[in-house]
Amino acid sequence: QVQLVESGGGLVQAGESLRLSCAASGRIFKIDTMGWYRQAPGNERELVASITTGGTTNYADSMKGRFTISRDNAKNTVFLQMNSLKPEDTAVYYCNADISVRDEVFRQVMSRSYWGQGTQVTVSS
Repeated sequence: QVQLVESGGGLVQAGESLRLSCAASGRIFKIDTMGWYRQAPGNERELVASITTGGTTNYADSMKGRFTISRDNAKNTVFLQMNSLKPEDTAVYYCNADISVRDEVFRQVMSRSYWGQGTQVTVSS
């Protein structure tokens, strides 16, 4: 069983910063790409940023230059540093990770995408 738990969300004013964390736990064989997505009421879930095991990053255009994604492979944790927050950044932020687990019975490695429960970020004007 694998679990992703986000933390660090909250209520801030425009221009302020937040740092989100997401820790993966469970019988993890390997974690590949990790990322952050967000979803506001009435909107589709959208990619915020992603990062590979080797550290290659990808950002959505609206977040580029303001947000920074990073990870600590030893702790199975991914971070999102959010600066210069805007009211339009208000959303539930979800952690995502491509994780492989090993089936000891069949000696197979199975990979799929896992999601966290989400953490609320609210930015007031």
